[in-house]
Amino acid sequence: MIEDELLKWKFKAGDKDALQRIYEKYRNYLLTLAMACVNDAGLAEDVVQDVFVAFARSTGKFKLRGSLKSYLATCALNRCRDRIRANNRRLLSLDDDTPMQSDFCPPDRRMISDELSRQVADAMARLPYEQREVIALHLNAAMKLKQIAELQNVSVSTVKGRYRYGLQKLRSALNGRL
Repeated sequence: MIEDELLKWKFKAGDKDALQRIYEKYRNYLLTLAMACVNDAGLAEDVVQDVFVAFARSTGKFKLRGSLKSYLATCALNRCRDRIRANNRRLLSLDDDTPMQSDFCPPDRRMISDELSRQVADAMARLPYEQREVIALHLNAAMKLKQIAELQNVSVSTVKGRYRYGLQKLRSALNGRL
């Protein structure tokens, strides 16, 4: 995008308005992506805050030739992984009988009271992290499977398998409830 290239150039020059515009433009996108990965609104907000604080600190040394959106998504995803590792969170699989409540509230203020939305959020939360991450990156971040493979440092066929098995688990979980 031309706007992103201009924003990157202005940001590197130290323009605070450019940083503010980048934040406004990508905050909700990153919150949605982080929420899909960690399924905790507070943690997702912390992740996005951490990403933008680190980004703001890189003003003078910032060098990016690629997509700003993909760069920020990668930063958010890496921060999600770091937080999950640091908190030693136990990820539930769909085979676990323990019910899990989701506090999913998307940043664009859509109403989540719809029962189907709750079921989807709960089913996503129960997927293994690797499958959830692939689905979130492909559907929410609109990343291609090849990009996800490079990001996760695995083969494209592994990403395809994670995506396919994740969708199958979502379908079976949702078909049992609908």
